[in-house]
Amino acid sequence: MEQETIKFLNKIYVLAAILVVGILIFLLASIGYQQSSLSQQDQNQVTVSGEGKVYAKPDVAIVSFGVTTSGKTVADVTKNNTDEMNAVISAVKNLGVDEKDIKTTNYNLTPVYSDNYVVPTPVSMMGTVSGTMVRTGSTLTGYKLEQDVQVKIRDFTKVGDILSKTTSSGANVVGDLQFLIDNPEQLKEQARAEAIAQAKANAKNLAKESGISLGKIINVIEGNSNPYPVVYNSMAKGLGAGVDSAPVPTVQPGQQEIDVTINLTYQVR
Repeated sequence: MEQETIKFLNKIYVLAAILVVGILIFLLASIGYQQSSLSQQDQNQVTVSGEGKVYAKPDVAIVSFGVTTSGKTVADVTKNNTDEMNAVISAVKNLGVDEKDIKTTNYNLTPVYSDNYVVPTPVSMMGTVSGTMVRTGSTLTGYKLEQDVQVKIRDFTKVGDILSKTTSSGANVVGDLQFLIDNPEQLKEQARAEAIAQAKANAKNLAKESGISLGKIINVIEGNSNPYPVVYNSMAKGLGAGVDSAPVPTVQPGQQEIDVTINLTYQVR
């Protein structure tokens, strides 16, 4: 009885082994077929690229103005800062900047502490007095308020006047001045059209020179680079209300490049 059971189990093991081997062979065959199909597909397609570039002058300038004030109480600091920032914003508006182009980007009130130190006077073994200052804590001495606004300037002839008036009105920090294109999408469409036209021309030349016959386009990939703003270093820092601002140079916005790359994949017939 035991021998018959052993023979039966052996048959089960053999059948299981055959089944496993069969499954492995099937999987390997499927993978090989898929790889062969992918390789065949790659051989039946070709990719060409084209590039379109558009150059344009910036149409807006962006600059940040900040007012930083300090004082012993929150009320004093807030009032002084608000008065000075209101004067800055008023100066900007008086020079023709629309309210929608003025945006508050930072309002930060922080306490100011001073450290307390004592100087211990231990007696050294040589009989002389020595010591090192030791920090024992801190004391609240006042508050500091930082407020910043970002201004978009559309009339470049007023950039210099705006920089000058804001600093003399109370702005003691002026951020980096940037020239950029406010809405580059239309220019991107133009560059895209040029890139597609160039890619199609390259495909036509490739087919003519190589003798292949191109079918339909089966894939399109686009890459583009956003125009980098033209940046000028800060024009004024640490200037306070009532202080004559530094002379402002004539700014040159220059031009920016919008670049679009198109890859077209064709079927090869």
